[in-house]
Order: sequence, then C-alpha cells, then structure tokens
Amino acid sequence: MEIEEDEERRRQRKLEEALEVKSLRRIISAYLNYPEAAEEDVRRYEKSFKKLPPAHKALLPHYPSKFKNLRRCISLNSYFIFTMLQAFEPPLDMSQDVDGCKDPHLENFEHGHCHSEERNASSCQSVSTSGRMCCSNHAQACSQEKSNIMSNPTTEEVKSKQQHEPIFGSGAGEVENKNEIAECCSNDVADSNGNAFSSPHDWLDPSLQLNVPLVDVDKGEKERNQCYKPILEELDAQFPNRSKESPPACLVPGAGLGRLALEISCLGFISQGNEFSYYMMICSSFILNHTETTGQWTIYPWIHSNCNSLSDNDQLRPVLIPDIHPASAGITEGFSMCGGDFVEVYNDSSQIGVWDAVVTCFFIDTAHNIIEYIEIISRILKEGGVWINFGPLLYHFADMYGQEDDMSIELSLEDVKKTAFHYGFKLEKEQTIETTYTTNPRSMMQNHYHAAFWTMRKKRTTTT
Repeated sequence: MEIEEDEERRRQRKLEEALEVKSLRRIISAYLNYPEAAEEDVRRYEKSFKKLPPAHKALLPHYPSKFKNLRRCISLNSYFIFTMLQAFEPPLDMSQDVDGCKDPHLENFEHGHCHSEERNASSCQSVSTSGRMCCSNHAQACSQEKSNIMSNPTTEEVKSKQQHEPIFGSGAGEVENKNEIAECCSNDVADSNGNAFSSPHDWLDPSLQLNVPLVDVDKGEKERNQCYKPILEELDAQFPNRSKESPPACLVPGAGLGRLALEISCLGFISQGNEFSYYMMICSSFILNHTETTGQWTIYPWIHSNCNSLSDNDQLRPVLIPDIHPASAGITEGFSMCGGDFVEVYNDSSQIGVWDAVVTCFFIDTAHNIIEYIEIISRILKEGGVWINFGPLLYHFADMYGQEDDMSIELSLEDVKKTAFHYGFKLEKEQTIETTYTTNPRSMMQNHYHAAFWTMRKKRTTTT
C-alpha cells in the first residue's frame, strides 16, 4: 500500500511539472508571438486606410509614414522582449514531453491548471545590497536567506524544479525621441547596430512553442505617488523607530514587478514581495539582473491602440525603463521575492505570526475567495501587526464563466471590513483616495478608482 502511495505521489509530481512546463511554454510563446500579433494590427490599419475614397486619403497624407513608424516601434519592443527571453533561465526542463498533462486520473487538476497561462510553483529569491541573487527551496526560507542583488549581467543557476528567477520591477520615465531602430524578423532579432542574432537557448526552439491566441499577447510616477506614497508614509509612521539590527518584516502579496516591495525595503524593512504571474516574473527578473543604468531600455507601450489618442506623437512616444537602478537603490538586507500563489505559499504553519506588517495594493480583489485572503493575512501577522490596504473591489473572477467549480466571492466594502473584524482586526484609519491604474496619462479616456485605503491592526490576545 505504501509503495502504491509513493508511486502515486511521484506520478502526480511528474504531472504537475508537466503542467508547469506547458504553462511556461504558453507564456514564452505569447511573448515570442508579439511581433506577429503587432504586425497583424498594422496590416489591419493599412487595409482600412486603403479602402478610403481618394478624397479621404488625401486628408491623411502622413498615414503611410505612421505605419512605417509603428513598425519601427514594434521592432524595438520585439528587441527588448527577445533580449529578455534570452536572459531568462527556465526553472524546468523545457524540452520534456508534456502529454502527461492529459492524465485522465487527474482530469480535474488538468482542467484547473493546464490551461492557465499564469500557473507557477512556489519559489523564493532573497536579496541584499551587493553581488548577486540566490535561491532557496521553500517559501518560508525567503525572509531568512542572506544573499545579494547582482551587479553584472549573469544569472544564478536555478537548481530546483520549483525555483525560478529573481523578480523585480521599476517605474518608467518618458523621453521625447529615440533614433535607435532594431529590426525584428521571426525569431531572429537585430541589435541597435543591425547585427542579427539568434537565441542560444534550446527551449526557444520553434518546435517547443505553443500556438496561443493573439489576445494572450496583450497582456508612472504619478500613479506610484497616488498609490504607493500613502502606503509608504503610513508604514513609516507605524514603525517610527526601526532598528537596523532587527528591522520589521513586511510582506507585499501581489507584488507585480516588485517596485512597491523595493520601496518598502529602502525604507528600512525586511521586505518580501509575492507574485504569481510568470509574465511579471520573467520581465522583472530581466530588469533586475541585466540593468546597468537607469533608462537602459526603450519600449513603446502605447502603439497598440488608435483609440482616444490626442495625436500620433502621443501614441508613438517612447518610454525608458527602469527609472531606478536596482543595485543602487539602497535596499535593506533581507529583501526577497517569492513566486507562487498567495494562498498556497502563505497558508502554511511556518508562516503563522511571522510578519510585522502586510501591505496589499490592488490585491485583495484578485481572490477567488476574499474571505480566505483575509483569514491568511490575519494568521501570518504578529499580534499587534498592521495590515495596510489600498485598492478597489473589482473582483477579477467576477465575470468568468464556464467550469462548474469556478468560484468568485464578491463582498461589498462593508462586508470586507466585517470579515476583517471577525478575524481579529480593528480599524485604525480609513479614507478613500481617487487614483488611476496602469493608465496612459495622455489618453482621452481615463479610468479612475475611488480606492479604499485603510490601516487595520491585529488585536493582541488578552491573557488572564
């Protein structure tokens, strides 16, 4: 019986790894399909333009030049993407057969995860102020590892199948013009001097890529000030006498590209970001490990929509990234990033009462079950620890239909607070702050949120 159970566990681990590989292949394929998807958009614009009557075309003599400029921008975006993928070291054997994903004995698992483009196993990277990154095998080790931010463009070897690259993010600064043009064709990319090169990675071989829908490819400072500044000021006020010898520990679930977690580390906290999305992690790993200066990379984020543009120049304007050099940011030793689902990583006995603070920014509405999020946040905080939240209640899974086991619990703000009180929180501060989120600041359409911003404290257990 025990042998059969061991065999079943091995089979399930093998299946989970195959699912992981398939998910990561899908995401890499979406990145690699970017030039084709973007070019298809430009061809569609051209086709519509050609259908215009001659008199109408005459009103838009600059359009052929605009299409040419769009293709130049796509080339530079493609150069950045492909350079990023070349630097990525997958945590798994990407050449393995993933047919096991169709195991009939785990059909429910396959339906739940095999087609999810953002599935990943939990892993963790720890960072300090010099040198390079290294990995640890378990999420609970993240806040204990002592290793380094790297200052050269090499990547530490990843040894565990449940590990992936260190992740990090930063803001962007805009510039007025950019003359450098990189031409991209298929999987061969040219550098700024026009020298073509191909990837040395076997896992980028076209035979290992998946066909992905074009929709998968579509996945500033003012916004950071709106969202992050109140959080950082509140953290600073809550922990005014931080010790360099024993800094308070702060967790940032849903860390995205990691900028908020970095800012918190620079305040003098042992900061840990947690992120689930491989899309985020591949990009932020590249920025962290291969950035030598601010503004090193040029991208054109606004070129993929013709709607609500004030001018062609606004649509075609470049952005330089990052606007901060990670290795020179002044982070506190112990800064770390953990990859994996928040519930899976932190719903663990080793996490109970570990954190002095939990910061959630545009995060709690990403839950299938927000009550579970709140319960875990309460469990992992120390008694007297603080939960600082900023964001709306958009509920990411509210409009998802299909599988019978899909779940989305969509509480009102009043019910969210009642749930928090049930799990031992008391409300200390609360206000509403108007903010945008990942918005083109020069677009005619601006989505604004009236975000809930609060500080709650976990009550101390009274002893008699």
